[in-house]
Amino acid sequence: MKAVETLFVNEFTDGIIGPESEFLGPLRDGGTIIANTAPGCWGPMLTPAIKGANEVTKPVYIEGADIGDSVVIEIQSIQVTSIATSSGVEERLVDRYISEPFLKVKCPGCGKLHPQTTVNGIGSDAIRCATCYTDTAPVKFANGYTMAFHPKGEIGVTVGKEAARKIASQPEHYLRLPENAVQHPVVSLAPSDLIGVATRMRPFIGEIGTAPSKSMPASNNAGDSGLPLVNAQHEWQLTKDELVKHCTDGHLHLPQVRAGAVLICPVRIKGAGVYLGDIHAMQGAGQVAGHTTNVSGIIQVKVSVLKKVAVEGPVVLPHTDDLPFLAKPLSKDERKLARDVAEEHGIKQMEEAFPIAVVGTGESINGATESALYRMAKLVNIPVTEVKNRATITGGVEIGRFPGLVTVTAQFPKTMLKNARLFKYVKQQYDD
Repeated sequence: MKAVETLFVNEFTDGIIGPESEFLGPLRDGGTIIANTAPGCWGPMLTPAIKGANEVTKPVYIEGADIGDSVVIEIQSIQVTSIATSSGVEERLVDRYISEPFLKVKCPGCGKLHPQTTVNGIGSDAIRCATCYTDTAPVKFANGYTMAFHPKGEIGVTVGKEAARKIASQPEHYLRLPENAVQHPVVSLAPSDLIGVATRMRPFIGEIGTAPSKSMPASNNAGDSGLPLVNAQHEWQLTKDELVKHCTDGHLHLPQVRAGAVLICPVRIKGAGVYLGDIHAMQGAGQVAGHTTNVSGIIQVKVSVLKKVAVEGPVVLPHTDDLPFLAKPLSKDERKLARDVAEEHGIKQMEEAFPIAVVGTGESINGATESALYRMAKLVNIPVTEVKNRATITGGVEIGRFPGLVTVTAQFPKTMLKNARLFKYVKQQYDD
């Protein structure tokens, strides 16, 4: 098929992403994807027909993207379309699944695996087996809330029991699920443990990246969230080495991955397979509750191929406001002060440096940090010890998710970034 300049996407996988997925496109190198995405986490977790905890878009084939290349994803806009959503801390119901609650759901009534389910009524027991009518959801809220959003999209407020039930009675109106999404609307459970909590909205994309080279649930496509697949008792089981080899860390959940950010992702299969989903209305670093405000929305990204640049994992060029304090480029006044100090001590030429952030994943925060440091050192071709020094005095380590996803940010001189063939995008992002 002829590659297109702009691709409109509103089709979803059953939760599995990889080389066996149905691909959309092809999209021309430098083309634009506009996607109407479905919420992640709670809705898919309540829907046994979805394998995993996210309902993501079908992957897009990018013209010219080959194994060993990278793709550059420039996030141009994110528009939240949901009027309200529900979320909270989960409690797993062990009699309703085998091994993993989002992969092998078992009806506690008739024992059927992957049962067809329906939504009947409002509340924690609303998800019912279509065969025997037994309450079948494999998870429930240990502490949950329903949040409504201001029409201008700047503020969210958690609502009380009566308002939560009103929202639950009109789930399609409030959650605005895309027409092809199959997930059950989480607002049907009407949780209301938090009432009157106000917070700022800053939407970002939780699922964004390229397809892994072996099919797996999108919500497990990362070195930490993929650990439950290691030696699991189901068809998606992997060894630890296979997880490291095949995953692309597309299950990010990083607040920095918002409009204005740039993401550079590895290509593990021909055509890359760019996929999107799971917009979060807001989230603090670490996502300590395990879940946050998942919403429907419209995403626009530009995708370009970076030939023969093989990144080990995602590289993020955040919005300047999201950089650690020490990683932000120096102002003109600061550079003048730096030159004064350099001249006083006989330094004829200072580095012209710019920041990059590298994602690392692993079994723990410590393991994820080691992963990010290794990836960064390999990317710019310097020793890990030098990366540690640069990250300490010109950047930092930020927790993205427990048990083990971090970003390490540091500044590097223009020459290193040019050698890594990243400078074009770094300069475009940060050079004032």
